[in-house]
Amino acid sequence: MTEKKIKKIVLAYSGGLDTSVMLHWLRERYGCEVVCYCADVGQGEELAGLDEKARATGASKLYVEDLRREFVEQYVWPAVKANAVYEGVYLLGTSLARPVIAKRQVEIARREGADAVAHGATGKGNDQVRFELTYYALEPDIQVVAPWREWEYKGRSDLIAYAEQHRIPVTATHAKPYSTDRNLMHVSYEGGILEDPWAEPPADIFQMTVAPESARPEPEYVVVGFERGVPVSVDGEELGAVELLERLNRMGGEHGVGRVDLVENRFVGMKSRGVYETPGVTILQAAHRALESLTMDREVLRMRDALSLKFAESVYYGFWFAPESELMRKVIDETQQTVTGEVRLKLYRGNTTVVGRRSPLSLYRADLSTFEADTVYDQRDAEGFIKLNALRLRVQAQISSKQ
Repeated sequence: MTEKKIKKIVLAYSGGLDTSVMLHWLRERYGCEVVCYCADVGQGEELAGLDEKARATGASKLYVEDLRREFVEQYVWPAVKANAVYEGVYLLGTSLARPVIAKRQVEIARREGADAVAHGATGKGNDQVRFELTYYALEPDIQVVAPWREWEYKGRSDLIAYAEQHRIPVTATHAKPYSTDRNLMHVSYEGGILEDPWAEPPADIFQMTVAPESARPEPEYVVVGFERGVPVSVDGEELGAVELLERLNRMGGEHGVGRVDLVENRFVGMKSRGVYETPGVTILQAAHRALESLTMDREVLRMRDALSLKFAESVYYGFWFAPESELMRKVIDETQQTVTGEVRLKLYRGNTTVVGRRSPLSLYRADLSTFEADTVYDQRDAEGFIKLNALRLRVQAQISSKQ
């Protein structure tokens, strides 16, 4: 890190173990003013008492910014439209929140005249990349302080000891040293017993969902409406982005929908075990794909699907503000112009099942696909179609038979 004297730091602060210790450590290490900044992206009660806690630990002030609507409309919805899934199962809840948080942190640093920003991400993880790629994309000359890459502490047990020594109030304990990240889209869990990929996640860690086997015994039906790929209604009621996601989170959580347990490949090269809860977006992903199957042209759908993997990787790796990501979002938006309609789903003990879909822009024609008599499709036309597609196969077989 540059040894230039730092006068003021804006710290991305959650009030959890890492950033509580960092606030105290930054004041001691750099001897400068530290402004704390907490982004409200839907972590709920975790925000209670933060101002008093931050000031008691050495902050000159605390910004709490309500970014929930921006987070959902400008980050979560584009991911839904892209059907973005990392390594087959992860819906990118933490990855999507980082650029919106870091973007506002840079804006506050400008307002405060701060010459540095700091974050609580470790030197082993993805979040350091996501935060810092956003910082540098928006403020190329900003100084970045990453305590996990500087201090002598080796793990969360060391931080718990530091907090106890300096009487910093934290909720993490040696018995429950989990690293959690909560926002309006999901909750993630890492660390502790979860570092053993054979160990089942403890039942008491989950916050958004009930265990599927303990969910209510009867299914529940929900109808989700979309306009141009954007979720706009639940059961016929138009809702704002935040309210819509909150409702689906509640509904999905009551049925144990959206739990994921995976070993993923971090951008920095190592494998990591993560456990996630994403009830609302799990419902939306299933609904969105079902509506696309009804309304999108086959080749357009395939082209968009080809972008989905790259889109998900770019989000996971932290390249939200990179030019290729901006281009992908524009292309994906164009593919969604016909994705308007409703999807009916059944929620039951961890499962989300599509049971109906309808759209004024549907490309589905019963008179074409019916197994009954019709007057619009001559089945004899299929013979020439098949023979043309079989031509190269027949030639190959003829050559092979002579060898």
